[in-house]
Amino acid sequence: MSVRARLTLVYGSLFLVSITVLVAVSYFLTARAIEERFSVNPMGGAIRPAQVERILTAADRAQAVAMAKAELNRQLNEQKADVLAQLLQTSLLMLLAFGVVAVLIGYLVAGRMLRPLHTVTATARRLSESTLHERISLDGPQDEIKDLADTFDRMLDRLGGAFDAQRRFVANASHELRTPLTINRTVLEVALASRKNPPETKALAEVLLGNTARHERLIEGLLLLARSEREPQARTATPLPDVVRSALDQLEEPSGEIEVEARLGDAAVDGDPVLLERCAVNLLENALKYNVPGGRVWVRTGTRGGSAVLHVANTGKPVPSYEVERIFEPFRRLRADRVGSADGAGLGLSIVRAVVEAHGGTVETVPRPDGGLAITLRFPVSSAEAAPPGRVTAGRSSAPVRDPVP
Repeated sequence: MSVRARLTLVYGSLFLVSITVLVAVSYFLTARAIEERFSVNPMGGAIRPAQVERILTAADRAQAVAMAKAELNRQLNEQKADVLAQLLQTSLLMLLAFGVVAVLIGYLVAGRMLRPLHTVTATARRLSESTLHERISLDGPQDEIKDLADTFDRMLDRLGGAFDAQRRFVANASHELRTPLTINRTVLEVALASRKNPPETKALAEVLLGNTARHERLIEGLLLLARSEREPQARTATPLPDVVRSALDQLEEPSGEIEVEARLGDAAVDGDPVLLERCAVNLLENALKYNVPGGRVWVRTGTRGGSAVLHVANTGKPVPSYEVERIFEPFRRLRADRVGSADGAGLGLSIVRAVVEAHGGTVETVPRPDGGLAITLRFPVSSAEAAPPGRVTAGRSSAPVRDPVP
């Protein structure tokens, strides 16, 4: 039961118990008063003993008095019973009516008292790492609920400051590291281009240039991750089919003759087109990189259940279900085959999840029974009309638009 229902039950029960005790006490006192004040008095009946003496003979006087007393006693008992029955009936009807009114009033009062808590709960549900700028700012007297809301606001201030400091640190550190890496890359490229350097120096320069490129990708990933964790300020209606087409054009041709099948249905998202495109690129790169020779990649866009959907599935090695959540953590990989420097910095899927959450969406990842993963991104549907669906070629297989999500 909810707190409001429990409070209503408590209020109603207390009122019913109180009114029941009041009715019982009132009934007992009324019955006692009637019993004491309306006792049988042969001298005070409807037939006076003086009248009986004038009418009856002395022999019949005792019998007449006894009969009058019995009649008075019967009439008094009937009247007392009628009064008490009417009192009991009226009290029970009033008890029922006031009980219903008490439950309704208790329900309304409990709802009004719990309204500030609903405000706190609704604000907490809306909050995420990218929306910590919201505050409850509860108005009203300085009571316990107001203290709770103010404490929650102060906690959000501290959390918002901590997350902003973290993002600024990542961004500043990444910018500071780009300059020396750029200088190192330039020096290494000059060393490779020079004819005076021996082959050993050029070989070493190639190795160092590869490490420098990996570090540059890592820094770019950190910058993009720090940016994607912020909620987009300027949102535009972005058709998902166009995002996928642009992402496919940016991908390198996969080795091992991996076939990419894209069926793009009508879907649009209000958000940052650059971040959404990077999200799609990372998903497709992950599906191609961790595949098997001769494997396949399926890409779908469309709408389902009131959400815009981007679905990417691929063949590959089997992935345990308990390992699925790990691949979305920064710098985390499943096996040793995902640790090599050539396989990236381990930020691709972390950026995907950050972008989706910043746009108010969700990520659903399911291991495929035959190997590989099926990742579904769900976004709130844009209010603007999406661009019409089409075909995707870009040197890869295409198929007419059908069910957006297999």
